[in-house]
Amino acid sequence: ELIALAKVRKMREEKGMKAVPVSLHLVFSGNPGTGKTTVARILAKLYKEIGILSEGQLVETDRSGLVAGYVGQTAIKTQKKIQEAMGGILFIDEAYTLNQKDENFGQEAIDTILKAMEDHRDEFIVIVAGYTELMREFVESNPGLKSRFNKFFEFPDYTADELQQIFELQCRKYQYKLTEDADKAVREEIIRIEADKGENFANAREVRNLFEKIITNQAARVSSLEDVDEETLTTLTIDDLTDDFEEELKAMAAREAEVAEALKEVAEMNSADQQTAEERAGEIVDLLKEITEENSKKKKPIIRR
Repeated sequence: ELIALAKVRKMREEKGMKAVPVSLHLVFSGNPGTGKTTVARILAKLYKEIGILSEGQLVETDRSGLVAGYVGQTAIKTQKKIQEAMGGILFIDEAYTLNQKDENFGQEAIDTILKAMEDHRDEFIVIVAGYTELMREFVESNPGLKSRFNKFFEFPDYTADELQQIFELQCRKYQYKLTEDADKAVREEIIRIEADKGENFANAREVRNLFEKIITNQAARVSSLEDVDEETLTTLTIDDLTDDFEEELKAMAAREAEVAEALKEVAEMNSADQQTAEERAGEIVDLLKEITEENSKKKKPIIRR
């Protein structure tokens, strides 16, 4: 609907007809990782194609890219970012951080942006983004913001099925594939992640972090092998989905050494029955080794956040 509105408005202008002044500035709200930046980038390209924007670039920024530490410098810094966005879209992430109590630098940035939106009404578009409630409070806090940002787009959290699709896209993009048991384990972990999500759930970022951890584990496993073929390089197995398994083995080995040393000392002190004590120490060490080998065969998926 937004694209259609902008397109018809452009058609009317080209035919010399009056166009109702409609704000194309937008509020994108929702948790991180829900595709807000991606949609903004697509929107910039579409607006260029239909002639609303002359360049179609997306300039991403946040408070740090707009606010300076001294009076007067914030306006200059903000104006520079606005100039970068001319002909395209200025995308301000976590825009609500500009509106802080007992602090004027953020307000200076807001005032500079509002003035540019008025002076260059048809030359660039501003999209502000962030958590839903914080963005509503941000827009309501300033009459100038409220009058210019009257279109809200909510980006809901992804479902477990959608998160699974994102993981599969990552695998295809970077030429990885999962064994059957690894695929099942990843699915179970994604379901767990989605079920345990909090208010600030990171959505696609959670999945990307999971993917990166798994391929890091795979790299550690494969790098120690000889004659690695393409199949090995592209396959993710259940062994790559363990939860700090190597650290557990190291800790177990350290405990073995400690027990062996302690029992050796006992044997040396107990000169009356030294042979029996040493034999007992050997038995305990052998038992611990057996436990370690058992654990090595019981790798438990999956990586915890």
